[in-house]
Amino acid sequence: MTDLKESGRVRAADAKRRRLMRAAAEVLHRQGAERTTIADIARVADVPAGNVYYYFKTKDDLVAAALSEHARQLELLTGHLDQLADPRLRLRSLIETWMGQRDLAARYGCPTGTLAVELDKRDEGGLDVEAGKVIRLLLAWVERQFRELGQPEPDGLALTLVGAYQGMSLLANALRDPGVMDREGARLLAWLDSLGAA
Repeated sequence: MTDLKESGRVRAADAKRRRLMRAAAEVLHRQGAERTTIADIARVADVPAGNVYYYFKTKDDLVAAALSEHARQLELLTGHLDQLADPRLRLRSLIETWMGQRDLAARYGCPTGTLAVELDKRDEGGLDVEAGKVIRLLLAWVERQFRELGQPEPDGLALTLVGAYQGMSLLANALRDPGVMDREGARLLAWLDSLGAA
């Protein structure tokens, strides 16, 4: 009986920690690291603010947790896309996913990209490095798709595609125009289709 209670407590603690990570990712995307408080994250996670410190000692710990959540979400997305047989179709689906987030991008930009830019203003070697790791995960996945397509310089093509996404997210946000995501996404799809089979 004691083992069951302990197991239940561990599951509840894990669920609360996961809620805090998701809330941190959401709130930091909407407000940025500097404007976000632990209380903001606690409120969205529906966790008493005092309890947050049991899981995360500082706001920077929560920022790191948000980046981990971004990485987890990216791995879920790419894992889903990996179920598609054709790498070109995987890349098309990725671009279409970005286009589907047009309203969010227009309001807040790319979740990881905007946080990476903000964290880069801090001293080097901290959370800025962690943000870079999430972007590198995306680059590596995209590069693998281009490699499977037999394209020359798959690393350069990956930089082009991910860079275009970051640019269109930034412009959609700066201009508050979700249409930027649609127009530039359509250009990316046409570019992808123009790449001949190797």
